[in-house]
Amino acid sequence: MGFLNTFLEFLGFGIGLPFGLLIGFFLFVYSKPKDVKDPVVRPLHELDTDALLDILPDIPLWVKCPDYERVDWLNKFLLDMWPYLDKAICAIIRRTTKPMFAEYIGKYKIEAIEFEHLTLGTLPPIIQGLKVYETMEKDLVMEPAIRWAGNPNIVLVLQLLSVRLRFQTDSASLQLVDLQIFAAPRVALKPLVPTFPCFANIVVSLMERPHVDFGLKILGGDVMSIPGLYRLVQDMIKKQVASLYLWPQTLDIPVLDASTMVIKKPVGILHVKVVRAKKLLKADILGTSDPFVKLSLTGEKLPAKKTTIKKRNLNPEWNENFKLVVKDPESQVLQLQVFDWDKVGGHDRLGMQFVPLKVLTPRETKEFTLDLLKHTNISDSQDKKQRGQIVLELTYVPFREDSIEFSGPLDGNDGRGSASGRSSSGDESLSGAGLLSVIVQGAEDVEGKNHINPYALVLFRGERKRTKKIKKTRDPRWNEEFQFTLDQPPLHELIRIEVMSKRTSFSFRSKESLGHVEINLDDVVHNGRINQKYHLIDSKNGVIHVEIRWITV
Repeated sequence: MGFLNTFLEFLGFGIGLPFGLLIGFFLFVYSKPKDVKDPVVRPLHELDTDALLDILPDIPLWVKCPDYERVDWLNKFLLDMWPYLDKAICAIIRRTTKPMFAEYIGKYKIEAIEFEHLTLGTLPPIIQGLKVYETMEKDLVMEPAIRWAGNPNIVLVLQLLSVRLRFQTDSASLQLVDLQIFAAPRVALKPLVPTFPCFANIVVSLMERPHVDFGLKILGGDVMSIPGLYRLVQDMIKKQVASLYLWPQTLDIPVLDASTMVIKKPVGILHVKVVRAKKLLKADILGTSDPFVKLSLTGEKLPAKKTTIKKRNLNPEWNENFKLVVKDPESQVLQLQVFDWDKVGGHDRLGMQFVPLKVLTPRETKEFTLDLLKHTNISDSQDKKQRGQIVLELTYVPFREDSIEFSGPLDGNDGRGSASGRSSSGDESLSGAGLLSVIVQGAEDVEGKNHINPYALVLFRGERKRTKKIKKTRDPRWNEEFQFTLDQPPLHELIRIEVMSKRTSFSFRSKESLGHVEINLDDVVHNGRINQKYHLIDSKNGVIHVEIRWITV
């Protein structure tokens, strides 16, 4: 019976298969098609949420979030640059992982770990949207939403007890498939400097844990389908990445060397006491001179400091003190020039001398008695004339390290202003000398009745300093810094900043006030720094952006 049943089954299959194919063919050829109706086309705004999700299962962020911008041009740029970016990124990965691999050599019988082949594939990441933050710092902050579904090819070689094991992403034994990465990093270009490419560092941090999805096949079997393993690997990857780059952790990528940056921060104060001069040259007809001294630091554009004029005196006594802001004590030089004052015409130079700051010991006063020279060429054999001597005392006082550290911008500010805290304890920051730095960044919506050629005036302790004038604008950008060296912190004091406008041609009403603001400096002394926008008094909508720092010695 078993044989008979098997025979009948094969016989039925052999007769039924061709018979069924024959009937299907005749039905396909001779059957009449029904009327096909055109699909209903409706505008997107008439569709409900479920219909939209069926049509667009992955809506980009620039559609869902209005503060994200569409950046098709940037994706086109990435597509064209990807072959070169691939090589550059892989080189960074090799440099970064080399010391990590070195830690395991010698352990667990491991002799070597290295990448035999490393490429991210031919598919570049796609930026689904870009959000740019407006801050009041000297930086550019943006958040791209990045999605990458790549086809990387990675060959990792592990040498274990003289046996080389090759782990390859596309090999038959081990295969990494369907790699997808979703991340929303915050990228900050800071600080902005007037040296190409106009920013010194790239600071990257993740605002949320990235989503990494992939499949792993070994000998053709999907290992990630094992219950619980997929979630375990996902959590492990997220924790490792978060421990390295989740905010406030950052990845700092230097772009410009600090030595090549044009802008340098103050690091100390040079106290100069011009004591006296001896046996100066006779420059006047009556056989005497009217000497005064000009002193300045090389590399500075600030006006030179001047002593008082001693009339008809070849051995003047000044005993006058000056303070100069130092930005690079290793390279800057104090330049001294002694002049004979003339009422008419230019002043005659009696002699000059230089003192490199690197010869000074911090916080130690050193007295110098210097022979005056005609010019900077010391080896000039023709200049044998005695020009006298000048006596001065120099003391270089560097700023406190914590004061310099906390005078810079903070990360993660909300864009509405910021103040930095100090790590010092007690009342050390509330006593002693220091430097008050006032940076007038710019103004917005200033209005004038007769003309708009705005400039800013900074008034403090009787000193008056002004920015450059910008013609015909309601939103001037000055970005100018003014410094005041003080013996005591400016507690309970106000600094006044006025925005003025001046007519370019002669007129009886050539100047006009566009508004002013008075800022209490208590917060600056306690916090070390403020960076805010202030509404101008006597102005309808005018706003001025000011940054003030207090750095103690």
